[in-house]
Amino acid sequence: MLSIEEIQRKHWDYLVIGTGIGGATAGHALAKGGKNVLFLEKGRAPFLHTDALQGTYPESLFSCDEAATLRNAPLLARAGRCYEEIHDENRCFVPLMGCGVGGSSALYGMAMERFFPSDFEPRRHFPNGCASSLPEAWPLHYQDMAPYYQQAERLYRVRGCRDALRPDESELPPPPPLSPQNAELYAHFQKRGLHPYQLPLACESVPDCECCQGYLCARGCKNDAGRICLEPAVHEYRATLLDECEVFHLDATPERITGVACHWQQRTITLHADQIILAAGALTTPALLLRSTSIHWPQGLANTSGLVGRNLMRHCVDLYLVFPRIGGENRFKEVGLSDFYQSDSGKLGTLQSFGLLPPAKILAATMAKDIHDTAPWASPLFALVRPLLPALLTRLFKRGVLLAAIMEDLPYTDNRVVPDPSLRIEYKLHPDDLSRLQTFRTQLAKALRPYRFLSLRQAEKNTMLAHVCGTCRFGDDPKTSVLNPNNRAHGLTNLFVVDSSFFPSSGGTNPALTIAANALRVADYLLTQDTCTQTS
Repeated sequence: MLSIEEIQRKHWDYLVIGTGIGGATAGHALAKGGKNVLFLEKGRAPFLHTDALQGTYPESLFSCDEAATLRNAPLLARAGRCYEEIHDENRCFVPLMGCGVGGSSALYGMAMERFFPSDFEPRRHFPNGCASSLPEAWPLHYQDMAPYYQQAERLYRVRGCRDALRPDESELPPPPPLSPQNAELYAHFQKRGLHPYQLPLACESVPDCECCQGYLCARGCKNDAGRICLEPAVHEYRATLLDECEVFHLDATPERITGVACHWQQRTITLHADQIILAAGALTTPALLLRSTSIHWPQGLANTSGLVGRNLMRHCVDLYLVFPRIGGENRFKEVGLSDFYQSDSGKLGTLQSFGLLPPAKILAATMAKDIHDTAPWASPLFALVRPLLPALLTRLFKRGVLLAAIMEDLPYTDNRVVPDPSLRIEYKLHPDDLSRLQTFRTQLAKALRPYRFLSLRQAEKNTMLAHVCGTCRFGDDPKTSVLNPNNRAHGLTNLFVVDSSFFPSSGGTNPALTIAANALRVADYLLTQDTCTQTS
């Protein structure tokens, strides 16, 4: 391993900031292509620390029944979780997002599916201009992304069945058989004339796999960005990783990044590379750019359009606890349904198995914090029933199957990330979003009948940030975008952004595969450019 002095002295080919799906996938491809790659990760790498917290939620070790807060930061960091607060209007919260090798993919439920071809032409499906900043189209087509989708599916070893409403998809290795509860729901949807399919999952499905949604996998069956890309890049392709390293400023001339300033082990260090790959996530990436002001970039790096941090999207997610005839706890994401993605009522989203929620004790603590933050007058009343809540929730979740409804939200310039002084978001659902959300809820209720179900409405809650995207969109016009079609920042020759910040629209399904496919596309472009430069 290189010493920190050697890392500082070395001029790297590529410096990758963030090791989630975007950064790890791109960095792996570049290292495999023979480039000297340095990964910088604010969180921890579980394989470098003996005290990594795997196989359980960190909340299970909290000293009292409370939601995640700053005082739990050491435990959250050990578990690969975000350990810093986000401010939203008059409240603050620690989101259930990843911070560590693999990013949020270390916590995800492993669903990796493609966007629809229609997602690359968003304005066509929202013709009334309900979002003035919704572009006519992405600066590339589905056909441009298709070969990289296929590469990403192979790389992450995705298994699943074809969705009949996506006839252009390639065949995937078969998934395990459906559980009895999900098989019952699958048959129910078919009888309703719908088109259920088995979700594509990046999972090895080892015996007694627990899915590990929300916490680090202890058994090596979750194909996340750390396991699939980061570790092979380091162990097989001689990349270098510096974890617990927080980048706080990018130094730049008017044309290029000249240095990356970091905090590492109570030291301030500056690192150098020919090319900078920024993939710190759609909240942290724009915050870093906005904080990197200078005489050359007084409004923040790459921000001549004024759009860095704007057009924040996060998906509208509701949960449905459905009670099939066959009971029993179900922890896997198995069934998908995209009949409502493009319907006579407009473009809505997907319905899919959610897997397990966190234990009831953790949910009760989260509910208590939500009530304290949003309706403090009700806290004493909630305190009276709280002792009974864990047992009730446990019984309900052991009897029902949890489904997630994911609806596309639209980009608005007033929904944004603000980095002052700690990270703050400003986000509200606009009238069109709320109207479509009501339509989606009505249609799903009809599709689930005659089953009994509980609707757990989460879509209006800004604490639901699992699929945040859009804050550094790419496009052809520097006046209306932050990045060019190859994800290079307008005005800077050596800065590329490959996390979900680049999305011009959010689609209506899980974004992980699209992030991975695009990262492979950008890496392919960079390697091709390097080859052309060397031969010219």
